[in-house]
Amino acid sequence: MAYWLIKSEPDEFSWDDLVATKARGEPWSGVRNHQAKNNLMAMKVGDRAFFYHSKTGLEIVGIAEVKRTAYPDPMAPSSSPWMACDFIAIEPLPSPVPLKVIKKDPALAEMVLVKNARLSVQPVTDEEWAHICELGAPTET
Repeated sequence: MAYWLIKSEPDEFSWDDLVATKARGEPWSGVRNHQAKNNLMAMKVGDRAFFYHSKTGLEIVGIAEVKRTAYPDPMAPSSSPWMACDFIAIEPLPSPVPLKVIKKDPALAEMVLVKNARLSVQPVTDEEWAHICELGAPTET
């Protein structure tokens, strides 16, 4: 299994919107960057992705799963190179992980989110995945 991070502006499509699609899932379409498109094309069914609220929120809020691998983006002209994948919501992070926390964490200094924050679909290493899952675990009271 590979790990990824997908970004969405919550006022356009939020984590709650993905949750509302239930098992049907949602096409991840509208990606118009070749590097992000290549990342979509590398995804396999069952891969996991952090769901990141961009623009407002700036935090990882949930875990999604690839339901369908890359196919031509239905929102793009038929002759275009753009692709989409389908995702389903798996679970919210009990404690969202803000970008400011990620940027200050030495264990995440090489993360694509830190080095290339504008990339909308990006890989996450096994170590980064595990560390962010720990950061997003509920705090003991």
